[in-house]
Amino acid sequence: MPHYQFSEKHRLLTQASPAALMDAVLQPGVSEDPWARRFIQLRELPDRLRGALGGSSRLKDQPPFGIDNFTLLGRDGDTEVALGLTGRFWQADYGQLPVAGADGFAAFAKPGCAKLLLNFSTQPDAGGGTWLLTETRVWCTDRAALLRFTPYWYVIRPVSGLIRHRLLARVRDAALAAG
Repeated sequence: MPHYQFSEKHRLLTQASPAALMDAVLQPGVSEDPWARRFIQLRELPDRLRGALGGSSRLKDQPPFGIDNFTLLGRDGDTEVALGLTGRFWQADYGQLPVAGADGFAAFAKPGCAKLLLNFSTQPDAGGGTWLLTETRVWCTDRAALLRFTPYWYVIRPVSGLIRHRLLARVRDAALAAG
């Protein structure tokens, strides 16, 4: 996704191999973090309470948001894994819209929406270790989406950064345990 309005990068130095790190990114359960789960529960609480009290809830019958909501866009050997998400993330139910793989993600341009690319990559360190990096990029399809997404981004960005740091550590730990 070469064009975007928002991005966030994080990295972690580890002794795990690039192959083990990329395998760990895709390992079921590696993204299940208790802190992340609590933040997501807090974000979803108003809508879920509304549903529990008999009101209209978009999340009532949906599982909590997680990495399973993303579409795997591809893997480039031991150097990169990309995941994508499309929708109206500022809505209570994230306004998710499914896409069919990398081609569907690349072509997605529905007005009033955004697309998010979550990328993991590895780079060798001069000291012999491996850098595990993550970058999140968001592109809003039009001005209306940009106006809706911007305040949401600035509210969630600190928590998103914490979640990314914890995710990098969980990927590292899973890679070291496997190898």
